[in-house]
Amino acid sequence: MRILIVDDEPAIRKTTRIAVELAGHEAAEAPNALRALKAVEEDTFDAVFLDLKLGADDGLEVLAKLLRAQPSLAVVMFTAYANIATAVEAMRRGAFDFMPKPFTPDQIRGVLGKVEKTRALETRVRSLENQLATESPPIDLESAEPASQRAIEIAFKAADTPANILILGPSGTGKSVLAREIHQRSGRRDGAFVTVSCPSLSRELLESELFGHVKGSFTGAVADTLGKVAAADGGTLFLDEIGEMPLEIQPKLLRLLQEREYERVGEARPRRANVRVIAATNRALADEVKAGRFREDLFYRLNVIGVVLPGLRGRPTDLTRFAESYLKFFVARLGKKSAGFSPAVQAAFGTYGWPGNLRELRNVIERAVILASGEMIELVDLPEEFSAQSESEVAVGARVTLDALETEHIRRIVTASRNLEEAARTLGIDPATLYRKRQKLGML
Repeated sequence: MRILIVDDEPAIRKTTRIAVELAGHEAAEAPNALRALKAVEEDTFDAVFLDLKLGADDGLEVLAKLLRAQPSLAVVMFTAYANIATAVEAMRRGAFDFMPKPFTPDQIRGVLGKVEKTRALETRVRSLENQLATESPPIDLESAEPASQRAIEIAFKAADTPANILILGPSGTGKSVLAREIHQRSGRRDGAFVTVSCPSLSRELLESELFGHVKGSFTGAVADTLGKVAAADGGTLFLDEIGEMPLEIQPKLLRLLQEREYERVGEARPRRANVRVIAATNRALADEVKAGRFREDLFYRLNVIGVVLPGLRGRPTDLTRFAESYLKFFVARLGKKSAGFSPAVQAAFGTYGWPGNLRELRNVIERAVILASGEMIELVDLPEEFSAQSESEVAVGARVTLDALETEHIRRIVTASRNLEEAARTLGIDPATLYRKRQKLGML
Protein backbone atom coordinates (compact mmCIF):
# COMPACT_ATOMS: atom_id res chain seq x y z
CA MET A 1 0.00 0.00 0.00
CA ARG A 2 0.96 3.66 -0.35
CA ILE A 3 0.97 5.47 2.98
CA LEU A 4 1.20 9.22 3.62
CA ILE A 5 2.63 10.34 6.98
CA VAL A 6 1.56 13.83 8.07
CA ASP A 7 3.29 15.23 11.17
CA ASP A 8 5.13 18.46 11.96
CA GLU A 9 7.83 16.56 13.92
CA PRO A 10 10.59 15.17 11.62
CA ALA A 11 11.52 12.46 14.13
CA ILE A 12 7.96 11.11 14.21
CA ARG A 13 7.76 11.09 10.42
CA LYS A 14 11.07 9.25 10.19
CA THR A 15 10.24 6.53 12.75
CA THR A 16 6.76 6.02 11.29
CA ARG A 17 8.22 5.78 7.77
CA ILE A 18 10.71 3.12 8.88
CA ALA A 19 7.91 1.07 10.49
CA VAL A 20 5.74 1.40 7.36
CA GLU A 21 8.54 0.36 5.01
CA LEU A 22 9.59 -2.55 7.23
CA ALA A 23 5.99 -3.77 6.97
CA GLY A 24 6.46 -3.88 3.18
CA HIS A 25 4.62 -0.69 2.15
CA GLU A 26 5.59 2.55 0.40
CA ALA A 27 5.69 5.75 2.43
CA ALA A 28 5.59 9.48 1.66
CA GLU A 29 5.85 12.39 4.10
CA ALA A 30 4.19 15.79 4.56
CA PRO A 31 5.21 18.24 7.31
CA ASN A 32 1.99 20.31 7.26
CA ALA A 33 -1.61 20.46 6.10
CA LEU A 34 -0.85 22.30 2.86
CA ARG A 35 1.69 19.72 1.70
CA ALA A 36 -0.60 16.87 2.76
CA LEU A 37 -3.54 18.18 0.76
CA LYS A 38 -1.30 18.79 -2.27
CA ALA A 39 -0.03 15.21 -2.01
CA VAL A 40 -3.51 13.60 -1.99
CA GLU A 41 -4.66 15.83 -4.84
CA GLU A 42 -1.71 14.79 -7.00
CA ASP A 43 -1.36 11.13 -6.00
CA THR A 44 -3.40 8.20 -4.69
CA PHE A 45 -2.87 6.78 -1.21
CA ASP A 46 -4.40 3.87 0.64
CA ALA A 47 -3.93 5.34 4.12
CA VAL A 48 -2.77 8.45 5.95
CA PHE A 49 -1.21 8.75 9.40
CA LEU A 50 -2.32 12.21 10.53
CA ASP A 51 -1.21 14.14 13.64
CA LEU A 52 -4.06 15.69 15.60
CA LYS A 53 -1.99 18.78 16.52
CA LEU A 54 -0.42 19.84 13.24
CA GLY A 55 1.28 23.13 14.05
CA ALA A 56 -1.32 25.88 13.70
CA ASP A 57 -3.74 23.52 11.92
CA ASP A 58 -6.41 21.40 13.58
CA GLY A 59 -5.97 17.76 12.54
CA LEU A 60 -9.74 17.16 12.57
CA GLU A 61 -10.25 19.91 10.01
CA VAL A 62 -7.42 18.50 7.91
CA LEU A 63 -9.09 15.08 8.19
CA ALA A 64 -12.28 16.45 6.61
CA LYS A 65 -10.31 18.06 3.75
CA LEU A 66 -8.36 14.86 3.07
CA LEU A 67 -11.56 12.81 2.91
CA ARG A 68 -13.14 15.30 0.53
CA ALA A 69 -10.12 14.94 -1.75
CA GLN A 70 -10.03 11.12 -1.50
CA PRO A 71 -13.19 9.70 0.15
CA SER A 72 -11.79 6.16 0.28
CA LEU A 73 -8.74 7.14 2.37
CA ALA A 74 -8.17 5.25 5.62
CA VAL A 75 -7.03 8.09 7.92
CA VAL A 76 -5.39 7.06 11.19
CA MET A 77 -5.16 9.90 13.73
CA PHE A 78 -2.32 9.94 16.24
CA THR A 79 -1.50 12.35 19.03
CA ALA A 80 0.18 12.78 22.39
CA TYR A 81 -3.02 14.37 23.72
CA ALA A 82 -5.24 11.31 23.46
CA ASN A 83 -8.54 11.07 25.28
CA ILE A 84 -11.78 9.21 24.70
CA ALA A 85 -13.76 12.30 23.65
CA THR A 86 -11.19 13.23 21.01
CA ALA A 87 -11.03 9.67 19.70
CA VAL A 88 -14.82 9.48 19.43
CA GLU A 89 -14.97 12.80 17.58
CA ALA A 90 -12.24 11.70 15.17
CA MET A 91 -14.09 8.47 14.38
CA ARG A 92 -17.37 10.37 13.99
CA ARG A 93 -15.73 12.58 11.38
CA GLY A 94 -14.57 9.60 9.38
CA ALA A 95 -11.20 8.54 10.84
CA PHE A 96 -10.34 4.88 10.30
CA ASP A 97 -8.53 4.49 13.64
CA PHE A 98 -6.92 6.45 16.47
CA MET A 99 -3.46 5.87 18.01
CA PRO A 100 -1.90 7.56 21.06
CA LYS A 101 1.75 8.67 21.05
CA PRO A 102 4.22 7.20 21.70
CA PHE A 103 3.48 4.15 19.55
CA THR A 104 5.50 1.08 18.71
CA PRO A 105 6.34 -0.48 15.32
CA ASP A 106 4.02 -3.37 16.26
CA GLN A 107 1.14 -0.94 16.67
CA ILE A 108 1.86 0.55 13.23
CA ARG A 109 1.93 -2.93 11.69
CA GLY A 110 -1.30 -3.82 13.47
CA VAL A 111 -3.13 -0.77 12.09
CA LEU A 112 -1.75 -1.37 8.59
CA GLY A 113 -2.96 -4.97 8.80
CA LYS A 114 -6.47 -3.70 9.59
CA VAL A 115 -6.31 -1.31 6.64
CA GLU A 116 -5.19 -4.13 4.32
CA LYS A 117 -7.99 -6.40 5.50
CA THR A 118 -10.57 -3.64 5.01
CA ARG A 119 -9.22 -2.86 1.53
CA ALA A 120 -9.39 -6.55 0.62
CA LEU A 121 -13.01 -6.74 1.79
CA GLU A 122 -13.93 -3.60 -0.18
CA THR A 123 -12.32 -5.07 -3.28
CA ARG A 124 -14.21 -8.32 -2.72
CA VAL A 125 -17.51 -6.44 -2.37
CA ARG A 126 -16.87 -4.52 -5.59
CA SER A 127 -16.02 -7.78 -7.35
CA LEU A 128 -19.23 -9.41 -6.09
CA GLU A 129 -21.27 -6.36 -7.14
CA ASN A 130 -19.77 -6.54 -10.64
CA GLN A 131 -20.41 -10.28 -10.75
CA LEU A 132 -24.00 -9.76 -9.63
CA ALA A 133 -24.49 -7.12 -12.32
CA THR A 134 -23.46 -9.63 -14.98
CA GLU A 135 -25.57 -12.46 -13.51
CA SER A 136 -28.81 -10.56 -12.89
CA PRO A 137 -30.98 -8.66 -15.37
CA PRO A 138 -30.99 -4.88 -14.93
CA ILE A 139 -33.53 -3.53 -12.45
CA ASP A 140 -36.33 -1.67 -14.23
CA LEU A 141 -38.64 0.44 -12.10
CA GLU A 142 -40.14 2.36 -15.03
CA SER A 143 -43.74 1.76 -16.03
CA ALA A 144 -46.13 2.81 -18.80
CA GLU A 145 -49.16 1.73 -16.76
CA PRO A 146 -50.95 4.44 -14.72
CA ALA A 147 -51.42 2.29 -11.59
CA SER A 148 -47.77 1.25 -11.49
CA GLN A 149 -46.57 4.75 -12.30
CA ARG A 150 -48.58 6.13 -9.41
CA ALA A 151 -47.28 3.49 -6.97
CA ILE A 152 -43.63 4.12 -7.86
CA GLU A 153 -44.15 7.90 -7.79
CA ILE A 154 -45.59 7.71 -4.25
CA ALA A 155 -42.72 5.49 -3.09
CA PHE A 156 -40.04 7.82 -4.43
CA LYS A 157 -41.73 10.94 -3.05
CA ALA A 158 -41.70 9.36 0.42
CA ALA A 159 -38.18 7.93 0.09
CA ASP A 160 -36.34 10.88 1.63
CA THR A 161 -38.69 11.18 4.62
CA PRO A 162 -38.65 9.20 7.89
CA ALA A 163 -42.13 7.76 7.18
CA ASN A 164 -42.68 4.01 7.41
CA ILE A 165 -43.72 2.48 4.08
CA LEU A 166 -45.92 -0.55 3.44
CA ILE A 167 -45.60 -2.19 0.01
CA LEU A 168 -48.46 -4.47 -1.02
CA GLY A 169 -48.61 -6.71 -4.07
CA PRO A 170 -48.53 -10.31 -5.30
CA SER A 171 -45.36 -12.38 -5.02
CA GLY A 172 -42.75 -11.63 -7.66
CA THR A 173 -43.82 -8.05 -8.40
CA GLY A 174 -40.53 -6.54 -7.20
CA LYS A 175 -41.45 -5.39 -3.69
CA SER A 176 -37.97 -6.03 -2.29
CA VAL A 177 -36.36 -4.30 -5.30
CA LEU A 178 -38.54 -1.24 -4.71
CA ALA A 179 -37.72 -1.27 -0.99
CA ARG A 180 -33.99 -1.24 -1.70
CA GLU A 181 -34.40 1.61 -4.19
CA ILE A 182 -36.36 3.61 -1.60
CA HIS A 183 -33.42 3.14 0.78
CA GLN A 184 -30.94 4.27 -1.87
CA ARG A 185 -32.98 7.44 -2.47
CA SER A 186 -33.22 8.26 1.25
CA GLY A 187 -30.92 10.13 3.61
CA ARG A 188 -30.06 6.75 5.11
CA ARG A 189 -28.43 5.47 1.93
CA ASP A 190 -25.02 5.25 3.66
CA GLY A 191 -26.51 3.12 6.42
CA ALA A 192 -27.28 -0.58 6.25
CA PHE A 193 -30.24 -2.07 4.39
CA VAL A 194 -31.15 -5.09 6.51
CA THR A 195 -33.74 -7.66 5.42
CA VAL A 196 -35.74 -9.93 7.72
CA SER A 197 -37.85 -12.62 6.05
CA CYS A 198 -40.78 -13.08 8.44
CA PRO A 199 -42.04 -16.51 7.19
CA SER A 200 -38.62 -18.16 7.22
CA LEU A 201 -38.27 -18.73 10.98
CA SER A 202 -40.25 -19.99 13.97
CA ARG A 203 -41.70 -17.41 16.39
CA GLU A 204 -38.82 -17.83 18.86
CA LEU A 205 -36.11 -17.63 16.21
CA LEU A 206 -37.77 -14.70 14.43
CA GLU A 207 -37.87 -12.70 17.68
CA SER A 208 -34.18 -13.44 18.27
CA GLU A 209 -33.35 -12.63 14.63
CA LEU A 210 -35.07 -9.26 14.97
CA PHE A 211 -34.12 -8.10 18.43
CA GLY A 212 -31.12 -10.27 19.35
CA HIS A 213 -30.66 -12.33 22.50
CA VAL A 214 -28.36 -12.80 25.47
CA LYS A 215 -26.34 -15.92 26.14
CA GLY A 216 -28.36 -18.66 27.80
CA SER A 217 -31.77 -17.08 27.11
CA PHE A 218 -32.92 -20.23 25.29
CA THR A 219 -31.54 -23.56 24.13
CA GLY A 220 -28.85 -22.91 21.56
CA ALA A 221 -28.15 -19.33 22.68
CA VAL A 222 -24.44 -19.92 23.23
CA ALA A 223 -23.40 -16.28 22.83
CA ASP A 224 -24.85 -12.76 22.91
CA THR A 225 -26.37 -11.68 19.59
CA LEU A 226 -27.30 -8.11 18.68
CA GLY A 227 -30.02 -8.85 16.09
CA LYS A 228 -31.15 -7.25 12.84
CA VAL A 229 -32.65 -4.14 14.49
CA ALA A 230 -29.23 -3.23 15.91
CA ALA A 231 -27.59 -4.01 12.56
CA ALA A 232 -30.01 -1.61 10.83
CA ASP A 233 -29.41 1.25 13.30
CA GLY A 234 -28.98 4.41 11.22
CA GLY A 235 -30.29 2.61 8.14
CA THR A 236 -33.36 0.75 6.90
CA LEU A 237 -35.02 -2.39 8.26
CA PHE A 238 -36.96 -4.24 5.54
CA LEU A 239 -39.56 -6.67 6.88
CA ASP A 240 -40.40 -9.00 4.00
CA GLU A 241 -43.82 -10.70 4.12
CA ILE A 242 -44.84 -8.85 7.29
CA GLY A 243 -48.27 -10.48 7.02
CA GLU A 244 -46.65 -13.73 8.23
CA MET A 245 -45.36 -12.18 11.48
CA PRO A 246 -46.75 -14.06 14.55
CA LEU A 247 -49.16 -12.10 16.74
CA GLU A 248 -46.88 -12.57 19.78
CA ILE A 249 -44.08 -10.53 18.19
CA GLN A 250 -46.26 -7.75 16.78
CA PRO A 251 -46.49 -5.73 20.06
CA LYS A 252 -42.69 -5.64 20.27
CA LEU A 253 -42.43 -4.36 16.71
CA LEU A 254 -45.11 -1.77 17.53
CA ARG A 255 -43.01 -0.57 20.50
CA LEU A 256 -40.00 -0.20 18.20
CA LEU A 257 -42.04 1.90 15.77
CA GLN A 258 -43.64 4.06 18.46
CA GLU A 259 -40.84 4.52 20.99
CA ARG A 260 -37.71 3.50 19.05
CA GLU A 261 -37.05 1.02 21.88
CA TYR A 262 -36.74 -2.75 22.06
CA GLU A 263 -35.29 -5.46 24.31
CA ARG A 264 -33.15 -8.43 23.42
CA VAL A 265 -34.56 -11.86 24.26
CA GLY A 266 -33.60 -12.67 27.86
CA GLU A 267 -32.66 -9.08 28.71
CA ALA A 268 -34.75 -6.53 30.64
CA ARG A 269 -32.71 -3.47 29.69
CA PRO A 270 -34.33 -1.39 26.92
CA ARG A 271 -32.19 -0.45 23.94
CA ARG A 272 -32.74 2.34 21.44
CA ALA A 273 -32.54 2.07 17.67
CA ASN A 274 -32.81 4.69 14.94
CA VAL A 275 -34.25 2.64 12.08
CA ARG A 276 -36.59 3.38 9.19
CA VAL A 277 -38.99 0.48 8.59
CA ILE A 278 -40.20 -0.64 5.17
CA ALA A 279 -42.55 -3.63 5.19
CA ALA A 280 -43.96 -5.72 2.35
CA THR A 281 -46.54 -8.45 2.01
CA ASN A 282 -48.60 -10.30 -0.60
CA ARG A 283 -51.49 -10.52 1.85
CA ALA A 284 -54.38 -8.06 2.13
CA LEU A 285 -53.40 -6.74 5.56
CA ALA A 286 -56.71 -4.93 6.06
CA ASP A 287 -58.46 -8.33 5.78
CA GLU A 288 -55.90 -9.84 8.15
CA VAL A 289 -56.76 -7.12 10.69
CA LYS A 290 -60.50 -7.92 10.39
CA ALA A 291 -59.74 -11.62 10.87
CA GLY A 292 -57.75 -10.86 14.05
CA ARG A 293 -54.47 -12.15 12.62
CA PHE A 294 -52.78 -8.75 12.48
CA ARG A 295 -52.89 -5.91 14.97
CA GLU A 296 -54.82 -2.88 13.80
CA ASP A 297 -52.53 -0.38 15.59
CA LEU A 298 -49.45 -1.99 14.01
CA PHE A 299 -51.10 -1.91 10.58
CA TYR A 300 -51.68 1.84 10.82
CA ARG A 301 -48.14 2.43 12.12
CA LEU A 302 -46.70 0.57 9.13
CA ASN A 303 -49.11 1.99 6.59
CA VAL A 304 -48.10 5.66 6.88
CA ILE A 305 -47.31 5.49 3.17
CA GLY A 306 -49.05 2.66 1.34
CA VAL A 307 -47.82 1.49 -2.05
CA VAL A 308 -49.63 -1.14 -4.14
CA LEU A 309 -47.69 -2.88 -6.93
CA PRO A 310 -50.04 -4.45 -9.51
CA GLY A 311 -49.45 -7.94 -10.85
CA LEU A 312 -47.81 -8.41 -14.24
CA ARG A 313 -51.10 -9.45 -15.86
CA GLY A 314 -52.40 -5.93 -15.35
CA ARG A 315 -49.32 -4.37 -16.98
CA PRO A 316 -49.36 -5.53 -20.64
CA THR A 317 -47.22 -2.68 -21.97
CA ASP A 318 -44.64 -3.24 -19.22
CA LEU A 319 -44.78 -6.99 -19.85
CA THR A 320 -43.56 -6.51 -23.42
CA ARG A 321 -40.70 -4.24 -22.32
CA PHE A 322 -39.65 -6.53 -19.46
CA ALA A 323 -39.71 -9.58 -21.73
CA GLU A 324 -37.51 -7.88 -24.34
CA SER A 325 -35.10 -6.67 -21.63
CA TYR A 326 -34.78 -10.16 -20.13
CA LEU A 327 -34.32 -11.65 -23.60
CA LYS A 328 -31.50 -9.22 -24.40
CA PHE A 329 -29.80 -9.98 -21.07
CA PHE A 330 -29.93 -13.78 -21.30
CA VAL A 331 -28.96 -13.83 -24.99
CA ALA A 332 -25.81 -11.86 -24.13
CA ARG A 333 -25.08 -13.88 -21.01
CA LEU A 334 -25.49 -17.26 -22.72
CA GLY A 335 -23.68 -16.23 -25.90
CA LYS A 336 -26.66 -16.83 -28.22
CA LYS A 337 -28.35 -14.93 -31.02
CA SER A 338 -32.01 -14.02 -31.08
CA ALA A 339 -34.37 -12.35 -33.50
CA GLY A 340 -37.03 -11.98 -30.81
CA PHE A 341 -40.31 -13.68 -29.94
CA SER A 342 -42.56 -15.32 -32.52
CA PRO A 343 -46.14 -13.96 -32.89
CA ALA A 344 -47.44 -17.11 -31.15
CA VAL A 345 -45.18 -16.46 -28.16
CA GLN A 346 -46.23 -12.81 -28.00
CA ALA A 347 -49.89 -13.85 -28.02
CA ALA A 348 -49.26 -16.49 -25.35
CA PHE A 349 -47.50 -13.95 -23.14
CA GLY A 350 -50.48 -11.62 -23.46
CA THR A 351 -53.09 -14.22 -22.48
CA TYR A 352 -51.13 -15.98 -19.73
CA GLY A 353 -52.01 -15.11 -16.14
CA TRP A 354 -48.41 -14.79 -14.81
CA PRO A 355 -49.10 -15.90 -11.23
CA GLY A 356 -45.38 -15.64 -10.47
CA ASN A 357 -45.17 -12.16 -12.04
CA LEU A 358 -41.70 -10.75 -12.86
CA ARG A 359 -39.91 -13.64 -11.18
CA GLU A 360 -41.79 -16.12 -13.35
CA LEU A 361 -41.26 -14.06 -16.51
CA ARG A 362 -37.50 -13.99 -15.87
CA ASN A 363 -37.38 -17.78 -15.41
CA VAL A 364 -39.54 -18.47 -18.48
CA ILE A 365 -37.31 -16.37 -20.74
CA GLU A 366 -34.07 -17.78 -19.36
CA ARG A 367 -35.40 -21.28 -20.01
CA ALA A 368 -36.54 -20.32 -23.52
CA VAL A 369 -33.14 -18.87 -24.47
CA ILE A 370 -31.42 -22.04 -23.22
CA LEU A 371 -33.77 -24.40 -25.09
CA ALA A 372 -34.29 -22.44 -28.31
CA SER A 373 -32.93 -24.28 -31.34
CA GLY A 374 -33.19 -21.26 -33.64
CA GLU A 375 -32.81 -17.52 -33.29
CA MET A 376 -36.56 -16.97 -32.83
CA ILE A 377 -38.13 -17.90 -29.49
CA GLU A 378 -41.03 -20.24 -30.39
CA LEU A 379 -43.98 -21.57 -28.40
CA VAL A 380 -42.28 -24.95 -28.09
CA ASP A 381 -39.47 -23.27 -26.11
CA LEU A 382 -41.91 -22.19 -23.38
CA PRO A 383 -43.17 -24.35 -20.48
CA GLU A 384 -46.06 -26.74 -21.20
CA GLU A 385 -48.72 -24.52 -19.66
CA PHE A 386 -48.26 -22.01 -22.49
CA SER A 387 -48.87 -24.66 -25.16
CA ALA A 388 -51.90 -26.00 -23.29
CA GLN A 389 -53.24 -22.47 -23.04
CA SER A 390 -52.82 -21.87 -26.80
CA GLU A 391 -54.95 -24.94 -27.56
CA SER A 392 -57.88 -23.44 -25.66
CA GLU A 393 -57.55 -19.87 -26.91
CA VAL A 394 -60.66 -17.76 -27.36
CA ALA A 395 -61.36 -17.45 -31.10
CA VAL A 396 -64.02 -15.88 -33.34
CA GLY A 397 -66.82 -18.41 -33.79
CA ALA A 398 -65.94 -20.33 -30.64
CA ARG A 399 -68.70 -20.95 -28.10
CA VAL A 400 -67.65 -18.13 -25.80
CA THR A 401 -69.25 -14.96 -24.47
CA LEU A 402 -68.83 -11.54 -26.08
CA ASP A 403 -67.04 -10.37 -22.92
CA ALA A 404 -64.50 -13.18 -23.26
CA LEU A 405 -64.01 -12.34 -26.93
CA GLU A 406 -63.62 -8.63 -26.19
CA THR A 407 -61.19 -9.34 -23.34
CA GLU A 408 -59.04 -11.53 -25.55
CA HIS A 409 -59.04 -9.04 -28.43
CA ILE A 410 -58.10 -6.08 -26.21
CA ARG A 411 -55.38 -8.07 -24.48
CA ARG A 412 -53.79 -9.10 -27.78
CA ILE A 413 -53.94 -5.60 -29.26
CA VAL A 414 -52.40 -4.06 -26.12
CA THR A 415 -49.64 -6.70 -26.06
CA ALA A 416 -48.79 -6.10 -29.72
CA SER A 417 -48.76 -2.29 -29.34
CA ARG A 418 -45.88 -0.07 -28.28
CA ASN A 419 -48.07 1.79 -25.76
CA LEU A 420 -51.68 2.22 -24.69
CA GLU A 421 -52.24 5.20 -27.02
CA GLU A 422 -51.32 3.06 -30.05
CA ALA A 423 -53.57 0.25 -28.79
CA ALA A 424 -56.48 2.69 -28.39
CA ARG A 425 -56.01 3.95 -31.96
CA THR A 426 -56.02 0.38 -33.30
CA LEU A 427 -59.21 -0.41 -31.36
CA GLY A 428 -60.86 2.84 -32.50
CA ILE A 429 -61.45 4.17 -28.99
CA ASP A 430 -59.81 6.85 -26.86
CA PRO A 431 -57.24 5.92 -24.14
CA ALA A 432 -59.64 6.75 -21.30
CA THR A 433 -62.24 4.34 -22.71
CA LEU A 434 -59.57 1.67 -23.09
CA TYR A 435 -58.55 2.15 -19.48
CA ARG A 436 -62.17 1.80 -18.28
CA LYS A 437 -62.72 -1.33 -20.40
CA ARG A 438 -59.55 -2.94 -19.03
CA GLN A 439 -60.67 -2.06 -15.52
CA LYS A 440 -64.15 -3.54 -16.10
CA LEU A 441 -62.73 -6.71 -17.66
CA GLY A 442 -60.29 -7.28 -14.79
CA MET A 443 -57.17 -6.55 -16.84
CA LEU A 444 -55.64 -4.00 -14.41
